[in-house]
Amino acid sequence: MTAGYFVLLLMLSIVTGRRRDNDAFFRAGRRSPWWAVAFGMIGASVSGVTFVSVPGMVGATQMTYLQTCMGFVLGYATVAFVLLPVYYRLNLTTIYTYLHQRFGPSSYRTGASFFFVSKLIGASIRLYLVCFILQEMVFSHYGVQFGTTVFIVLLLIWLYTRNSGISTIVWSDCLQTVVLLTALVLIIVAVCRQLGLSPSEAVATVKANPMSRVFVFDDPGSKQYFWKQFVSGIFIVIVMTGLDQDMMQKNLTCKTLGQSQLNMCVNGMLYLPVNLLFMSLGVLLYHFCDVMQVALPASSDALLPSLCSSGMLGQAAMALFTIGIVAAAFSSADSAMTSLTTCFCVDLMQRPDDERLRRWVHPAVGLCFFLFIMLVKALNNTSVIDAVYTVCSYTYGPLLGLFTFGLCTKRMPRERWVPIICILSPIACYVADVAVGHFTGYRFGYELLMCNGLLTFLLLLLSSAKLGADDARSHGHV
Repeated sequence: MTAGYFVLLLMLSIVTGRRRDNDAFFRAGRRSPWWAVAFGMIGASVSGVTFVSVPGMVGATQMTYLQTCMGFVLGYATVAFVLLPVYYRLNLTTIYTYLHQRFGPSSYRTGASFFFVSKLIGASIRLYLVCFILQEMVFSHYGVQFGTTVFIVLLLIWLYTRNSGISTIVWSDCLQTVVLLTALVLIIVAVCRQLGLSPSEAVATVKANPMSRVFVFDDPGSKQYFWKQFVSGIFIVIVMTGLDQDMMQKNLTCKTLGQSQLNMCVNGMLYLPVNLLFMSLGVLLYHFCDVMQVALPASSDALLPSLCSSGMLGQAAMALFTIGIVAAAFSSADSAMTSLTTCFCVDLMQRPDDERLRRWVHPAVGLCFFLFIMLVKALNNTSVIDAVYTVCSYTYGPLLGLFTFGLCTKRMPRERWVPIICILSPIACYVADVAVGHFTGYRFGYELLMCNGLLTFLLLLLSSAKLGADDARSHGHV
């Protein structure tokens, strides 16, 4: 089944990959239909991490993650009506070019570098989880080593994206979203069949389970407190979508600003029900373990994989799970490789028209993925989804501060101080998190992203001078 799915991806890449120049690779000629981008972004947002980690999360935090997802909706609207108009008016290929026009080359390279490192780390963590599961469920039975599994996955992704990049990804993401959501629904059906539940009984079972708790208003010190999660969800989307070249590269392929905004809003509305399905699956899986007296795995991330691989949910569940995480992994990793290639060629090397460079950089990015995944395998010791957001809280914070400062002020920071500020801010936030936790017991959650961005903003403000009207126009202030 997996081999057939990959053959389908290759056929799709041939159909969509007739143009092989850099404009097709980076921007798809600005001809993508908005509905294709919107639907495909579901698969890109719902990575292999979500497919595996979110169902298991309900055991520790119930359905409180939905509070964060509610914030996502407002975050997508903010990206659509605040950031997208800027990107389209400036006709950007990469969003970090805005920093060059607003501040200068030092800020431009700093922002692009932070994205490059952030995306490489985050995508590696996500892909590591999927490769590990494929290793345990498939490749280990054939004596294949983990490193070989990672290499095979990355090689397959490179093969179908190497010619037309984002032109292919817009449509392959649509296919992968269909496969992912179909697998999710059929796994839920398989669980219900094993429990003997009708659809209405399954809904009632989820609602009656204590794990279905969504809202936490009674404990402000909790990481699951509603306003912490809701506001954090807004900023997570603004930063990890609106200030992320990976996600915005797809949106910038739409024909017009209006279509891109429509795509963004539709995608934001769909994200909540999709995650509700994942968390409902998690409640049903824990209920299944309780009814069938099945021992829970040591890690919550292993809940869905262990039940599917054991055969207790039926043989079809294992096949569905495997194809589901492959679709989720490919949908997020292929666009990550493409966006990193774009960032390196356009932002860091500033050679957007050099096709030869792009053809060398693309597989080199895949090699970087391989090295980081092997590093993650050696170091990983926490919940994968929390690890992704923790890393991004530190590395995406300076991007939030830079863009907010550029959009909301008419001041110009001292260029030579920008890289130093963007490095000091995450370090200071880490020290503050450790110190506050040691002396008060309070530990920052996803709100660390906002603190990091605010500190970057304040330091930029302290190092800045006010722009005159002519200077503001020349630096692209809006």
